[in-house]
Amino acid sequence: MSSETAPTPNLKALFLGFSSVGLSGFGGVLPFARRMLVEERRWMSAEEFNTQLGLCQFLPGPNVVNLAVVVGKRCAGLSGAIVAPLGLLAGPIVIVLLLALLYDRHGHLPLAQSMLRGIAAVGCGLLFAMAWRMGMAIRDKPVFLPFAVLTAAAIAGLRWPMPIVMVVGLLLSGGIAYWKLGRK
Repeated sequence: MSSETAPTPNLKALFLGFSSVGLSGFGGVLPFARRMLVEERRWMSAEEFNTQLGLCQFLPGPNVVNLAVVVGKRCAGLSGAIVAPLGLLAGPIVIVLLLALLYDRHGHLPLAQSMLRGIAAVGCGLLFAMAWRMGMAIRDKPVFLPFAVLTAAAIAGLRWPMPIVMVVGLLLSGGIAYWKLGRK
């Protein structure tokens, strides 16, 4: 952890911190995780968050769950790697089960359909806001900007398969990092 971060959290703090993230939203809690980890609790710097999230996006599984495991492991070892994702998932699982019962009974109503469309729009806005904040954390590193633009263009614009784009990006960025280190 960097010098800008707060003291290392214990298991209770990990559980409660990730519980607050898990209960903050559905399907789009990554912005809440960033706010909790970087801005509120300062367990990570913005740069550490970007680095860890990059790793978690490369791994199989939900990014935010992977992030909870990584942060938990860094802070409290194996116990933390178990407690952090448990905190993240426990509350939402109960709520989703209750909402599934309600949807089964009332999901056909126009009001319920309208509410779901509104929730989707909010989730999209949260995702864009988090992407903006992550971009601001790397603005001093202009070498990364072309990778972000090329990745977005390859996946969203050209519809190239994400695994291929990720491997090529990994090789290119690793090669540039190796080349830059060799010049020092």
